Amino acid sequence: MTAQEASKLSALVVAHNEEHQLAECLERLEFVDELVVVLDKCTDRSYAIATLFTKNLISGSWDIEGERRNTGREACTGDWILEVDADERVTRELADEIRAAIRSNRYNYFLIPFDNYVGETLVRYGWGASWGVSAAPRLSRKEHKRWGVERIHPSLELTGPEGHLKNRMLHYVDKNISDMIRRLDRYTTIRAHDIRENNNSGSFARNVRRIFSRFYKCYVGRRGYREGKYGFLIALFAGLYPILSYLKAKLEDQ
Repeated sequence: MTAQEASKLSALVVAHNEEHQLAECLERLEFVDELVVVLDKCTDRSYAIATLFTKNLISGSWDIEGERRNTGREACTGDWILEVDADERVTRELADEIRAAIRSNRYNYFLIPFDNYVGETLVRYGWGASWGVSAAPRLSRKEHKRWGVERIHPSLELTGPEGHLKNRMLHYVDKNISDMIRRLDRYTTIRAHDIRENNNSGSFARNVRRIFSRFYKCYVGRRGYREGKYGFLIALFAGLYPILSYLKAKLEDQ
């Protein structure tokens, strides 16, 4: 493989009914060599919008998030893949750093830090414990990253040395507190499916304890206290996530 081939960069965007924000996401990816968009169960104008930016479209229906993302990765022809969600934005500074990182040829994947927004408010600290991320391995060589088979928050298989980028991905995670509550309901329902299917719920007592351990992890360990009331909310939802998932798996039949 020549140096030019090795530096080919694909961007992968996975979307479900994102007509309100997909164009803004895709137009920030003009710096890549190839753009692949996976459209999952889209019933809005997402497909038509995506055609304005690329011909590399995959339209289908997936229940497993990991399988959906792996399908997109397999369709990419670049040696490097940048994964971006529709509610995320790549800044010009991050784009330049990504190109420089690929040219360095030192690592197999890179952690990209995030700036998470609730509405127009930047909330940088406190994310984690299945409730948002502060950094994620979104830039990787094609053969050195694979998603697991979980419906939500799939596991990752990563190989090789890890690098770190400095510039941040912008992530518009929630519009407001009501949107955050709806996301908690949606996430716990999907997680309950995984629990029922794999019978890996743990005990009731263990999930109750996780309310407090996860709250502490986000509010103290990840410095959510620096964000005031938003930090408290993030830690609260992180603590509620496992117990609500457990109760839905045990008490509901879906």
